Amino acid sequence: MKTLGVLGGMAAAALLLCIGEMYREQKIFQVTKYVFQTKKVSPSSEKIKILFLSDQHNKIYGNTNEVLYEAVGEEKPDLILIGGDMLIGKRGVSAKPALDFVSRLPRICPVYYVNGNHEQRMKEGEDYFCSAYENYKKMLQKAGVYFLENESVNIDIRGTALCISGLELPLHTYKKFQTFSICAEDIKKCIGDAREERLHILLAHNPAFAEAYKKWGADLVLAGHLHGGLVRFPGWRGVITPQFKLFPKYSGEMQKENGQAVIVSRGLGMHTIKIRLFNKAEIVSVSLVHPAEKISL
Repeated sequence: MKTLGVLGGMAAAALLLCIGEMYREQKIFQVTKYVFQTKKVSPSSEKIKILFLSDQHNKIYGNTNEVLYEAVGEEKPDLILIGGDMLIGKRGVSAKPALDFVSRLPRICPVYYVNGNHEQRMKEGEDYFCSAYENYKKMLQKAGVYFLENESVNIDIRGTALCISGLELPLHTYKKFQTFSICAEDIKKCIGDAREERLHILLAHNPAFAEAYKKWGADLVLAGHLHGGLVRFPGWRGVITPQFKLFPKYSGEMQKENGQAVIVSRGLGMHTIKIRLFNKAEIVSVSLVHPAEKISL
């Protein structure tokens, strides 16, 4: 009986600690740094730094997101890439927090934006909902943000030739409790062939199709959507996806194979199921370097 009491007390203490940690993690973020080595980076070039932001869902850090904005600026990026879901695509919910934050980012460096399922829900909506998306997009474009809606852009940075593609998938590919698949040929129909002569970065909100992205030919895939799997086992995977699939292969980390890499952001905010445990929100910082260069973050 005494043993049961001790075990019960330990379980209660552990539960309280987890609740406290979940509360703490809803208010903080970190900068997660990765290095991607590839011969497609010019050997004479300094490292190229990319910041990847995703799944903010109108989250505000500080009074006006100044905490987040300053953290982005301190990284001194060459490019900022946005993986979608910066707002909440729901009727009656203002996009102002996302608009105010994202519109400031071009003051730091060039910004490229691909839609997530929340932007896509607005875009595919009718009447007011669709026009709200168009207004959001136009205001960000006016601020200097480039949208990649099944489009690609070539960029040269310090002698390194890059191609950035934004893959936009229809809303039905995100449905819960359904299995949907795409192949490399489907991606080709959307954005053409991968550019083998350039370091090709694919912005694709949903990591569920990562194998197809790699087969298509992306050197580096940047995705989000899964919010890190809500709860993460330290040193392992996230627990569950928005489609309620358990322990997804790609959920909030960098995985490298055969010269290609997939990076999935754990996101900056929350939506629907507002839980984070051992799963801090993050800015993702990626340094692109030639294999001969000394690695430094």
